[in-house]
Amino acid sequence: MNRAVSLDRWDGATAPAEPHRRRSLGGACLAHALHDGYTDLLYVLLPVWQTEFGLGYAGLAVMRSLYYATMGGLQIPADRLAARLPVRAALALSTLVAAAGFVIMALSQGLAGLCAGLVLAGIGASIQHPQASLLVSQAYGAAARGPLGIYNFSGDLGKALFPVVVALLLGWMAWRPVSGLMAATGLAVALALLLVLPRGSLAAAPPRTGRAGTEGAGFPLLMIIGALDTATRMGALLFLPFLLEAKGGTGTTTGLALALVFSGGAFGKAVCGWLGERIGVVRSVVATETATALLVAAILVLPLGGTLALLPLVGLALNGTSSVLYGTVPDLAPRGDVGRAFARFYTAVIGAGGLAPIAYGALGDRAGPAIGLLAVAATALVIVPLVLGLRRPLGATAQA
Repeated sequence: MNRAVSLDRWDGATAPAEPHRRRSLGGACLAHALHDGYTDLLYVLLPVWQTEFGLGYAGLAVMRSLYYATMGGLQIPADRLAARLPVRAALALSTLVAAAGFVIMALSQGLAGLCAGLVLAGIGASIQHPQASLLVSQAYGAAARGPLGIYNFSGDLGKALFPVVVALLLGWMAWRPVSGLMAATGLAVALALLLVLPRGSLAAAPPRTGRAGTEGAGFPLLMIIGALDTATRMGALLFLPFLLEAKGGTGTTTGLALALVFSGGAFGKAVCGWLGERIGVVRSVVATETATALLVAAILVLPLGGTLALLPLVGLALNGTSSVLYGTVPDLAPRGDVGRAFARFYTAVIGAGGLAPIAYGALGDRAGPAIGLLAVAATALVIVPLVLGLRRPLGATAQA
């Protein structure tokens, strides 16, 4: 059953007007930027927690997993619960819950309270991805691939902004007041979502699912491709600092390199969604994954200067595929249930993001980072024949 996205009250007799579409996209992007910013600012807080609570690296990994695993593992049940609410309310509620997690962290007096706050923030984050993606998909209908790319890109803006802000604030105050400020930011965003998102139903938007989407043909393959694409990205980021160090780079070099990768990646997410609309999903994914494999192989053999010069292109290829894949979820959603399809897809990619560094890291420990990066390039190439299997289900959807 294809779920209508009920924002509050709207008769749904006509397709969404352009102002409603823009407000829906703007609200979804605002929520995505905040929640992805929450996710990545934790990296800045981990060393502070290590010092205060005497945690080892394994303990820090557990701390991060309390948020990350909760966010990933609850995508499907959280989406089922949120489906009973207007999406406008669901997005505001998810942001309030995530902000409440940071309130608990700010008020915590020990490790147990901090852990409880991380879990609660992860619960809030689990709602945002499928609901916001569904909102954009329904608002733009058959033309949603490009806007979904913009939505995907907005998450990178949050990832770039929030860790920097938190790092600067930690130079002025302790981590608990910083957590309180992050909670206040979340409360402000929740209020903004209620003001920005339109009231009404977007059920009248042109449907994106045809015969193939109704039966879900190709969707399991799409999830596998999404998981492998995420694994490729996480593996490349895992080994990049060690590769630069082997070429004579310093800590400053690594910081510059990551900035180059992330800037290229943000551009790739914004652009490749539109590219998928123009030349098709299969051609776009073949191009980006082939480019990823070739570029990763190239930075293995180039000197430090040449490696740095290529990193924006590496980021573009690494991250661009994700926008194409996210934009394809509505086309292949089983039984036309786009919201549940997004929840399943995000579960797969977030799970891959958690497991892939462990697998690649074990390989790197045994064979070295160069072999690990070659395995990353090989993973990207594995995607190429797999994505060819989407031609038939996507073609059937286009004809329906």
